[in-house]
Amino acid sequence: MTDAGDAWAPLEAAVRADPPLRRLFELEPDRATRLNFEACSLTLDLSKQPWSAASFVNALDLARAAGLEVAREALFAGEVVNASEGRAALHMALRAPGARNWRAAGQPVAEGVAAGLERMLAFAGEVRTAGDIDAVLHIGIGGSDLGPRLVWEALAPVAPRIDLRFAANVDPSEITAALAGLDPARTLVVIVSKTFTTQETLFNARAALAWLTQAPGAADRLVAVTAAPQAAEAFGVDAARIFPFAEWVGGRFSLWSAVGLSCAVALGPEVFEGLLRGAAEMDAHFLGAPPEQNLPVVLALSHILNRDLLGRPARAVVPYARRLRLLPAFLQQLEMESNGKRVGRDGRPVPRPTAGVVFGDAGTNGQHAFFQALHQGTDVIPLDILAVRQPVEGDPAAHRALLANAIAQAEALMAGRTEAEALEAAGGDPVLAAQKAFPGDRPSGFLLLERLDPPALGALLALFEHKVFVEGVVWGINSFDQWGVELGKVLAARILPELEGGPAGPHDASTAALIARLRVP
Repeated sequence: MTDAGDAWAPLEAAVRADPPLRRLFELEPDRATRLNFEACSLTLDLSKQPWSAASFVNALDLARAAGLEVAREALFAGEVVNASEGRAALHMALRAPGARNWRAAGQPVAEGVAAGLERMLAFAGEVRTAGDIDAVLHIGIGGSDLGPRLVWEALAPVAPRIDLRFAANVDPSEITAALAGLDPARTLVVIVSKTFTTQETLFNARAALAWLTQAPGAADRLVAVTAAPQAAEAFGVDAARIFPFAEWVGGRFSLWSAVGLSCAVALGPEVFEGLLRGAAEMDAHFLGAPPEQNLPVVLALSHILNRDLLGRPARAVVPYARRLRLLPAFLQQLEMESNGKRVGRDGRPVPRPTAGVVFGDAGTNGQHAFFQALHQGTDVIPLDILAVRQPVEGDPAAHRALLANAIAQAEALMAGRTEAEALEAAGGDPVLAAQKAFPGDRPSGFLLLERLDPPALGALLALFEHKVFVEGVVWGINSFDQWGVELGKVLAARILPELEGGPAGPHDASTAALIARLRVP
């Protein structure tokens, strides 16, 4: 991987010279087709992003100058791309272990991954066939929670035969709500923790284990997914119920491993296999498609353009599909934990802004909340809109209304409403017209899924994973470590004994006062 260096200058010059979006559509008649990209049953329209044909070419040159193609080969070859932890980042192998001779840091892994996947899917099938489990409780946090939770929301039957519930937050209200109404004799508890030391997960796991033992045979209904099987066994999980995964599987890229076991049980092994198949198809596209046709590459470059060239520190993500309502939360972790860094791979401060703030909600709900700021606020906030062509269930007319709203928002943000148009809408009242005018020239991307099925969802999530990698390469940062989450966890471990009556440690005055107020008498 190299430093993009002077390749930023031509792109900056081109972007500064670009006219507003409305004018770009007049100047570039082929824009709607030229900036439309398709792969893996996904269609990505980036024509409403603020780049001219020249800027688009310069953006591609920037990616090449950063060494994207070499970095991509290193990623798929299993080289140590996570240098600060000395690890490969080979989550692609989890999706298609037989696709190539996968090696992580020089060690062959394909056979082990295939065996682990076969065992996991076989276990899921056995649980479903036995018919004595009505619910699965998935306990994890961060990457051990957000991916499986999103997949369940996206693909769950309206009336599932096996319910899937989640407990992530250490707030005891969460585990209490998750267990409410369940039968400990007919519930499978899956504890997911890479290290089996995560404080929040262990608190919830102890509560669930105590609840589970209310019924005989609790050991048969307790499962662990971890990269530290000895720690799981010490916790009390039977070795036959432990599903390990490798150290090179990063938390926020771990859905594809045994971390997805709960989904495989609740949705069925065939659904999980479809999810893997779609992600593997996106892997092949990312590895093989030229940059100018490569969905992860062009999506990343559109986001980089807004973040670095136009100074826009936030981005909204709005899926016009209730089943994808957790996607913004998933992307918050994927993007902000991966690329929210101020120091590059060389240990020096980065010269440009990196990951911005990601937020969002399902459409059309967001239109009645933060869209006011998107359309008329003082900040320009780019928007990613997602939609699904075919309805999953319900009234087709309502689904068409949903799609109409998605399309309309993108058009309104781009075109706006001129002062003359606003004056007419305001009946000639200039004060009201000023309030009804829309500046327009506000960018959006439109990502359309043909249908929301397991392969399409797998491709969608892999698209964003690779998008994050592309951004990291261009910014010169390591997208696979997350040291920023460590300090608070270390301090919390020190403060907890103090809250429980232990001796007070050295703190600033504010922290000491809070501990004193909350300390157990």
